[in-house]
Amino acid sequence: MGEPVTLLVDADACPVKDECYRVAARYGLDVRVVANSFLRVPQSETVRLIVVSDGFDAADNWIAEHAGPRSIVITADILLAERCLKAGARVIAPTGKPFTMDSIGSQIAARAIMADLRDTIVGGPQGGPPPFSKADRSRFLSALDNAVVALTKA
Repeated sequence: MGEPVTLLVDADACPVKDECYRVAARYGLDVRVVANSFLRVPQSETVRLIVVSDGFDAADNWIAEHAGPRSIVITADILLAERCLKAGARVIAPTGKPFTMDSIGSQIAARAIMADLRDTIVGGPQGGPPPFSKADRSRFLSALDNAVVALTKA
């Protein structure tokens, strides 16, 4: 089995931090909560808050540098997801949607199209993602549990 499984949480605006702590405690995983400012995290030998500078992409850079085959990254950031996938990590969005090498290219393309629309169409697409739901939380817990089980068996 070797190296332990580590959860790397892109913590700013992450709605599933508590779920990450619970799953990590159940499986004995290390958790690194990465943020640009102080956040409360459980007092535990396995949970550590990493506060990075408020520089552009500082949290993303830290996570990408520490991601690897024994990591599960929790992020909604598509570009960070791609970097972590390339490092061999498993990546899950807070909604439970896993990012994969097969799907990341189309997700990046869709992101670019939406950015172009926002930049060129006055009154274009606005409002952001739909509200986070109980179904999203349930999907996330299932996806995280599946990823942990797969890595702990590897």
